[in-house]
Amino acid sequence: MNKNNAFFKALESLGEENSVETDLLIEKVKSAMLKAAKRAYPHSEDRIRVEIDPRTKKFEMYIVQDIIDDYPIDENEVNIAEAKVRDPHAVVGGTILKEIDISKLGRMAALSAKQSIKGDLREINREQMLEKFEQKEHECITAKVSQVEPGRGTVTVVYEGTELYLFRNEQIPGETLEEGQSVKVYITGIIGKNKKPVVKISRTHKDLVKRLFELEVPEIYDGTVEVKSISREAGSRTKIAVWSKDPNVDAVGACIGAKRSRITAIVNELSGEKIDIIPWSEVPEEFIARALAPAEVLKTIITSEEEKTCTVIVPNNQLSLAIGNKGQNAKLAAKLTGFKIDIKPRFDSLTNEEAPEMSPDFVVPVKEKPETEEEAEETEAAAETVVSENTAENAETAPETAPETVEAEAPAEETAPEAETEE
Repeated sequence: MNKNNAFFKALESLGEENSVETDLLIEKVKSAMLKAAKRAYPHSEDRIRVEIDPRTKKFEMYIVQDIIDDYPIDENEVNIAEAKVRDPHAVVGGTILKEIDISKLGRMAALSAKQSIKGDLREINREQMLEKFEQKEHECITAKVSQVEPGRGTVTVVYEGTELYLFRNEQIPGETLEEGQSVKVYITGIIGKNKKPVVKISRTHKDLVKRLFELEVPEIYDGTVEVKSISREAGSRTKIAVWSKDPNVDAVGACIGAKRSRITAIVNELSGEKIDIIPWSEVPEEFIARALAPAEVLKTIITSEEEKTCTVIVPNNQLSLAIGNKGQNAKLAAKLTGFKIDIKPRFDSLTNEEAPEMSPDFVVPVKEKPETEEEAEETEAAAETVVSENTAENAETAPETAPETVEAEAPAEETAPEAETEE
C-alpha cells in the first residue's frame, strides 16, 4: 500500500505540473502499463488487465487465467488445485485473476511505459496549448512576469499556467520589467502547431497599440470609431489614424477620453511612449498634412498617384519638427499614409526665394509613361523601316568616298577644333 501511495502522489504531482486532469492522466498511464505488460508477457496479450483507482489507492495488474484440471502449459492456465488456494469457489472451466508483480516487469518494459507516458503528455500539452491560444492569435492578453534573465534579457511570463517567453527584441526599448508585474502582450502567432507549439509574443508590434485602444475605447470596440492605420517606433512614438462612422462622435476625443484618462492608460501601459492621434481623411492631401503633426503644413501636392509620392511645404521654422529626430516624424507619417513624402521649406535658405509649389499657378510636371513591350516593339520596327529606307536612298546618292563610321554626337561649330574619334 505504501508503494501505491507513493505512486498516486507522483501521479497527482505529474498532473499538476502538466495541467492535466487526473482521470485523463490515469487513462494514459493505464495504456502505457498495458503496453509494458504485453511486452513482458507476449503470450498473454489479450488477457492482461490494469486497474488504477485513485480513491482506494488501488494500482494492480492481472493476467486472466483459465482453470484446468491438467498441467498448465503457460501463464494463461492454472491447475484447479492452485486456483482453489486463491479462491475456494474456483471451478474447472472458469477463470481466475493472477496478480502481476509490477516491479518484475523488467527494465525495458518500464522504460517503454515511461516513454509512452511522456509522449502522451507532450500530445496533451500540444492540444491544450492550441486550444488555449489558437483563438487568441493576433490578440492582446495580460500575463504576469515570473522571471527576468539578466544576461540575455529574456522575460518569462505566465498566462493561465502556461509559460511564454518575451525575448529582448520584442520588448519596448528602455523598458524594465520586474517579477510579479502584470503586462499586456500581443500574440503575433503560433509556430510548430503540428509538433511542439511555440506561442510568439511581442510588446513592440504595432497591433498591440490597436488592441490597447480597443480595450480602453468602447467606441473602437463596438465599431463606431475605426482605426484606419497605425505606424509605430516602439518606445518612442506611435501615430494612429482614426475615423468615426457617426458624425456625432468625435473620433479623436473618444480616444483621448475625459481628462485624457483613456490615452493616459495606454501611454502608461507602453512605458511613456508618445502617441499622436490623427483624424483620418479620404482626401490624401489632408491626411498627409495631418499625419505630419505636430508640424504645421502649408501645402501638400500629390506628385504621382500611381507611385504614391507627394511634396509637402512647411514653414522654415517647422522644417526640423516636420522631419523629426533622425527623420522619425516623417518616416512614421509615410508609413501611416502610404505615401513617400518629400518635405520642403517655404523659402530657400540661400536665395530666400519661395518654393515654386506655393504658386497658385503651379502645375505638377507630367511624367512620360514608359512604353509597354508592345509599343517598344512597334517603335523599334518603325525605326528599322525608316533606317532601311534612308540607307537605300543614301546609298544611291552618296559619293564613293563616304566615311566608314558616323559619329553619334551633335556636330561641332565651325570654329571648334576637330575632335578625335576612336574607331
